Amino acid sequence: MQLAERLSRISVPQTIRMAKLSRELKAQGIDIVDLSIGEPDFDTPVHIREAAKKAIDEGYTHYTPVAGYADLKQAVAYKLKRDNGLDYSPEQIVVSTGAKQSIANSVLSLVNPGEEVIIPTPYWVTYSELVKLCQGVVKFVPCPIEQDYKITPQQLEAAITPNTKLFMFSSPCNPTGSVYSRKELEGLAAVFEKHPQIFIISDEIYEYINYVGEHVSIASFGSLKERTIIINGLSKGFAMTGWRLGYLAAPLEIAKAADMVQSQFTSATSSITQRAAITALRGELDTAKEMVAAFRERRAFIFKALRDIPGLVVNEPDGAFYMFPNVSSFFGRSYEGEQINNADDLCMYLLHKANVTVVSGRAFEQPECIRISYATGMDRIQEGMKRMKEWLGKLK
Repeated sequence: MQLAERLSRISVPQTIRMAKLSRELKAQGIDIVDLSIGEPDFDTPVHIREAAKKAIDEGYTHYTPVAGYADLKQAVAYKLKRDNGLDYSPEQIVVSTGAKQSIANSVLSLVNPGEEVIIPTPYWVTYSELVKLCQGVVKFVPCPIEQDYKITPQQLEAAITPNTKLFMFSSPCNPTGSVYSRKELEGLAAVFEKHPQIFIISDEIYEYINYVGEHVSIASFGSLKERTIIINGLSKGFAMTGWRLGYLAAPLEIAKAADMVQSQFTSATSSITQRAAITALRGELDTAKEMVAAFRERRAFIFKALRDIPGLVVNEPDGAFYMFPNVSSFFGRSYEGEQINNADDLCMYLLHKANVTVVSGRAFEQPECIRISYATGMDRIQEGMKRMKEWLGKLK
């Protein structure tokens, strides 16, 4: 069968692959501790669920405008002003079926074949695949654990060429949990001010899962708002993964382009989800704060547990719900003939020996690391750490 050539440029995300393996083994009755998936284990708050039920009863069951209901876009604008001090008109906002689609709309609207896109690594797996789909050129900038996995102004400046079109990053970051401080963003903004041809995609989906008390958007600096696309949504901060709603806020021309792209793919997202989103965005953030308190407790436990495993190098993240330890000291070791040559091997070893799923750092362009999610109950985290310590200790 002759499939489209473009499929050869993209691949299935490793995060999805590991989650699939976990489900298959669980279906066989195996007790798997799944530390691979980036999904809060909390239910959607009751007041948001009630808003969805009310929307059904009130007849919100028809097509909506492609970019979302007008009052939902007003709610997004309200949130951006309340939480980020940024002014956007509803016309600058496009609501999509998840933040991933918002990113896809943005990349499809901006990147031409051959244009360069700078992505600091580690990074979320979908960024580069979308660039490849557009036949753009991905330019990775490695950011090691010694830098808390964050790009420096010097690295950014060195990566920019006359062909650079776009810079993509997340803060808080998936997979590392790193959060860019105001001072760090000021340094990056100073570089971007010298290169007005470069657009920025700022993925802020983990905004509320933040342990430092302040989330700063790079759109806050100087003239950068005029070429920054903010990506956000409801899946992480409101535990609404299955509801599928993300949004972008961008310069008007880009928002219009994203609207046009979306009109040819999915049209609008679910009408019921949109009505629930209004309640989420305009309401208090008490439930999000409760989640963050639980994640903070889990982070403290798992950070200590990982530091107690000889051979792991780990930093303490400031946001999200991931740990991203360096595991390269285990490369070249073996147990009962099973050789560990890289992070992929280590992940499969932990899956089949310890019955623990984690994700190889190769998926995030950091092949000496693994990603561990603590978006699950403390009892499962404790069991997972116990198993990891035992089976990593067997590698000699």
